Amino acid sequence: MPELVFFAGTMDCGKSTLALQIQHNRSARGLSGMIFTRNDRAGEGKLSSRLGLITEAIEAGEGFDFHAHLVKHLTAGGRADYVIADEAQFLAPEQVDQLACIVDDLGIDVFAFGITTDFRTRLFPGSQRLIELADRIESLQVESLCWCGARATHNARTVGGRMVVEGAQVVVGDVGTAEGEVGYEVLCRRHHRRRLTAAAARAGALSPDVLPVDGADTPLPSRP
Repeated sequence: MPELVFFAGTMDCGKSTLALQIQHNRSARGLSGMIFTRNDRAGEGKLSSRLGLITEAIEAGEGFDFHAHLVKHLTAGGRADYVIADEAQFLAPEQVDQLACIVDDLGIDVFAFGITTDFRTRLFPGSQRLIELADRIESLQVESLCWCGARATHNARTVGGRMVVEGAQVVVGDVGTAEGEVGYEVLCRRHHRRRLTAAAARAGALSPDVLPVDGADTPLPSRP
């Protein structure tokens, strides 16, 4: 049976790499797919991974109708055995509904890839709708790590290494950006709550004063 599958994870956990791997495996078996993306780091109409892999894709911008596009393609004699939708967190809820209709009405597998929450730990509308509709939700097995070595569970937006918690939900950036630019960093929940990025931790280590947050959760020693 065809499925709508949502592959979810934090930034830097290999979502786009897996999307490209799925495309490679299926094309090697003679299957033909359609690849969509939105706001990819490599630019419009590209699906890229941080490993340097890249392929052409259809830019699914605001107002794009997935179902209508597939119907038009098939009616014109085209072929589509599967659909890949990367950066699915940026999709509008109605676009996710269209992906579900592709599965149900056209009998085509849809593989969607995206992060679940934004830099404020709030669900992206597209990811929320995917969680509501997907036949299957897969957590990416490649775990991103916080600077402290713990499993990263949250995405943080940074400016010059400092974490920010206000601003538009969608601002295109990437991990490891130059100082002063808008970037992103994956953190464990503990350090996301404390707004303690890698740069802030390094600054604290060089400071003669202990950061106030460092001991915030440390229990007091028990009295004999």
